[in-house]
Amino acid sequence: MSRLSAAVPPWLAHALRAQRGPVPWSAVVRGALAAGPLLLVAVLSGRTSVGVVAALGAMLAGINDRPGSRRAAVRRLGVPALAGAGGLLVGSYAGEHVGAVTLTLLLTVLGLLAGAVSAVGPVASGAGAQLLVAAAIGAGMPLPEPGWQRALFFVGGAGWLLVLRLALPTPGAIAGDYRFDGERDAVGGVYDAVAALLEAVGGPDAPGRRVALTAALDHAQDALGGPRLRPYASSAAERRLHAQYAAALPLAEAATALAWAGEAVPARAVEGPRRLAVAVRTGTHTGPLPAPARSAPALRALDDALLHAADTFDRGGDDSALHTRRRTATSLARTVLGSAGREYGLRVALCFGAGVAVAQALHHARWYGSHAHWYWLPATAVFLVKPDLGPLASRVICRAAGTVLGAVLFAGFAALLPRPAGLVALVALCGALIPVATRHFAAQTAVVTVLVLSLVMVGGEPGASWSRIGETLLACAIVLLVGHLPALGQRGGGVRARLTRAAEAAHVYLAHVLDDGTTDDRAGRWTLRREAYRALAEARASIDLAAAELPALARHAEGTDEVAATLERLVDTTTACAVQLDDNGRLTPEHTERITALLDELAEGRERAGLVVKEGQALPVPLAG
Repeated sequence: MSRLSAAVPPWLAHALRAQRGPVPWSAVVRGALAAGPLLLVAVLSGRTSVGVVAALGAMLAGINDRPGSRRAAVRRLGVPALAGAGGLLVGSYAGEHVGAVTLTLLLTVLGLLAGAVSAVGPVASGAGAQLLVAAAIGAGMPLPEPGWQRALFFVGGAGWLLVLRLALPTPGAIAGDYRFDGERDAVGGVYDAVAALLEAVGGPDAPGRRVALTAALDHAQDALGGPRLRPYASSAAERRLHAQYAAALPLAEAATALAWAGEAVPARAVEGPRRLAVAVRTGTHTGPLPAPARSAPALRALDDALLHAADTFDRGGDDSALHTRRRTATSLARTVLGSAGREYGLRVALCFGAGVAVAQALHHARWYGSHAHWYWLPATAVFLVKPDLGPLASRVICRAAGTVLGAVLFAGFAALLPRPAGLVALVALCGALIPVATRHFAAQTAVVTVLVLSLVMVGGEPGASWSRIGETLLACAIVLLVGHLPALGQRGGGVRARLTRAAEAAHVYLAHVLDDGTTDDRAGRWTLRREAYRALAEARASIDLAAAELPALARHAEGTDEVAATLERLVDTTTACAVQLDDNGRLTPEHTERITALLDELAEGRERAGLVVKEGQALPVPLAG
């Protein structure tokens, strides 16, 4: 695949690339037990339309069912489901009581709001997508139930999948309380990532291993930090996991400082974090941990961190802090109303509104025949406009290919399977395949197409396989056109907004470390370091996505990758400075010279990339110790 990526343009290489990893069997089981059984119960009870709505809710929740902890799944599945229920309610009543023009304007405004809110983060993005998809379905799918019942059964279907997620144990969970198997795996992954970084110190793989450590820490924070009835960990098992996560932070800090120094560490230094990872996952004692030589500040910090971790694992700990800060309402509003929210909101509104308008025109012109199912076109536009599903050209290619494949497969299944039993079984099979198909957008589209067409046919509408292909191609054309229109304000606003946020987080972290009193506030320092690295990871993901766009769009993010690379080196250097200051309270000339050079490089890079530094946000220049 690497040779292929070098031979084809980035936007095409992205369309051919699929995620890899083990099959998530627990999610496969949940998918099989979600939409299919719900539909079966509804068919047997004579309420088929109710089953269709509930199965749709379970299907959309299944798309958001990702590996992680049960606590995090409550937010990841529940918030989008509630948003989808609201969209279904609004769309149902609007479709019944307003005309085509008013409906189009209403849904366009809804698209503007959902798109702007999506800039907040992945959960908000999922909620915005489900809001719009459900609104289109509510307005365009003829169902006998009133809007409030549709919303209730939709949320019930998603809630059933969430119940399965909370109740069923994860296959392979062998230690402790099975409710926290996702948390154990996430915390164990942090220790494994620390060991991998230590193993790569001094080699070419060290930068990539440091990025992997950031991803592991982000995942562990998310796994441990889901919604709870109490503001603190309420069980002994959960408090222990929180303490084990907190014990990994000084280890990660020392490993990053060693990677910055670039001198290979002894093999015995790697063994300690690996034993800690096994202890987290199995609930066993760590035993004696091999200590590294204390010949340098970072090695002394690593030794101290290992001793602290061993004590935490053997005796337990009371440090349940996740070293993260809640985002305030003001910061959320700033994100929604900022450049990223405005740009994305406008594009979603234009794509969704245009999709509704075209679909309404075709519907009233009887292009659909006597059956109203015009919701497919605007719902397709919603998925196509989502940037977290890949670059624009890649999304369009995968969506078109997946729809054609799904429609052809369904036509074959519909001709062979008995009705409705065969179609119900097909829905269950597709529900089981969704967790695997999410690794590639085309595969996900094909599976979802078969599932939705099965639901439509079970609900009493004739097969619409071939019209779905035409509507998908229309949606692709709309999104391609809107995606290349000049927007109000600066293009690439999402990339620049994330990069600016990362620069601000780096500024706060560096200022804190250079302050004389930082040694007494290591918890605060770790919180700022986590925020800086998380913001950098989000910025880097956005930049990599923009770089894989078509040239007309990719050029708007030119220069931002160099700024991100400089920020990464700056935050790594700041971490090395923190370890050095902890050791003897003085920075070496190498530290100060490196930071000064990086600050100069950062200022030049931000100017070239068009990133404006607000007054009072200039990064500090360190003084030699």
